[in-house]
Amino acid sequence: MADVTTATAASRPAPHVTVNRPNPVSVGTIVWLASELMFFAGLFAMYFTVRAAVPAEWAVQTEKLNLTFAFINTTILVLSSVTCQMGVWAAERLQPVRSGALWQVGRWGMNEWMTMTYVMGAVFIGGQVYEYAELVEHGLTISSSPYGSVFYLTTGFHGLHVIGGLIAFLFLLGRSFAAKRFTQHEETTAIVTSYYWHFVDVVWIALFAVIYLVR
Repeated sequence: MADVTTATAASRPAPHVTVNRPNPVSVGTIVWLASELMFFAGLFAMYFTVRAAVPAEWAVQTEKLNLTFAFINTTILVLSSVTCQMGVWAAERLQPVRSGALWQVGRWGMNEWMTMTYVMGAVFIGGQVYEYAELVEHGLTISSSPYGSVFYLTTGFHGLHVIGGLIAFLFLLGRSFAAKRFTQHEETTAIVTSYYWHFVDVVWIALFAVIYLVR
């Protein structure tokens, strides 16, 4: 009897073990963002080094900053992270487009949420260009003072990263519209794009605190 039981157990197929491997695209994006973090760390180090060298410049030049306008612009960018994440959740449901009327926000798909994110990001860039124009009118340029140099370098490089994110959203939306069937490939593209966008938002929050609040 024992031999029969042993033979039966031996004839049963081994249980299938599923290994959940991390998505290589997501891992690669995170590693790349880590290198970008080091880049911005260098910009922060430059900012504080120059500030320590010529503190009198900060007492004069920071008065030209429009804190209220910068706060509103920052709020728009932060809220764009919310709409971006809503788009990711829609992509994870494999829902590329809305399932109801346009005003039924709760039934939006990934395309609607990411389009909204794109618009908010573009508004942020427009606000930054407007702020630059106002500061130039007040005599603050990249070559006018050490403060002007570090201000435009730190905020300008961040602005270029935001523009890079806007290009990524265009690629994401174009791929979604071109796809005959929305699959996990489009979902992965949405997820890694959101990683980059959230990173850009977090960096700006730090920049806003350092430049506009810590005067």
